[in-house]
Amino acid sequence: MDTPRLDPPYADDGRSMLERMRAGDPYVADDPDLAEASLTARDLAAAYSALSPRQQHLGRHLLEQLLGHIGDETEIRAPLYVDYGFNISIGARSFVNHGLTALDVAAITIGDDVQIGPGVQLLTPTHPVEPEPRRAKWEAALPITLGDNVWLGGGVVVCPGVTIGDDTVVGAGSVVARDLPAGVVAVGNPARVVKHL
Repeated sequence: MDTPRLDPPYADDGRSMLERMRAGDPYVADDPDLAEASLTARDLAAAYSALSPRQQHLGRHLLEQLLGHIGDETEIRAPLYVDYGFNISIGARSFVNHGLTALDVAAITIGDDVQIGPGVQLLTPTHPVEPEPRRAKWEAALPITLGDNVWLGGGVVVCPGVTIGDDTVVGAGSVVARDLPAGVVAVGNPARVVKHL
C-alpha cells in the first residue's frame, strides 16, 4: 500500500524530525534518531526509579543527566516517566511525588517551590485530527509552564499548551485544559476557578 502524499504542514521540508520537533512543528514520532533519544531518556529514568529510597542521593547525578535543568533542593520521588527529559526544567525547592508522567515533546517548565502530587500527568504531545497524517504517525506538541509555588493535587492532568500562574492550586483529579491565572484554586474536568487566593 502506497503512503499517501501529505500536504503542508506534514510535507518533507528537509529538516530532521528532531529539528521539526524542537521548532514546535509536526514531526514523525517513530523517527530513528528520536527513538534513540527517547530510549536513552527512559533508560536514565528507569535507572533512577530502580534506586532504593536510601539511595536517592545517588540519583541526583542521573537526574542531572536526564533533565534539562533541576534546581537546588528539588526532590523527585520515583518512579518518573519522560519522553526525552532534556525538555524539562524544574526550579529550586520543588517536590515531585511518585509517578510523574512528563511527556516532554515540547518544553515543560516548572518553577520554584512547586508541589506535584502523585500520579500527575504533564502532557505536551498533540496529534492530528485528520486521519491520514495521524495514520502516518505525525504529531506535534505545545509547551506547559507551571509558575512558582504551584500545587498540583494527586492525579491532575495538564494538557498541551497550558500555563498555570504563580501560587495557583489545582485540586486532585482535575484536568487542566486551559490556562489558569495566578493565585487561584481550580478544580474539576475541565478545571474551573472556584476561589481567588
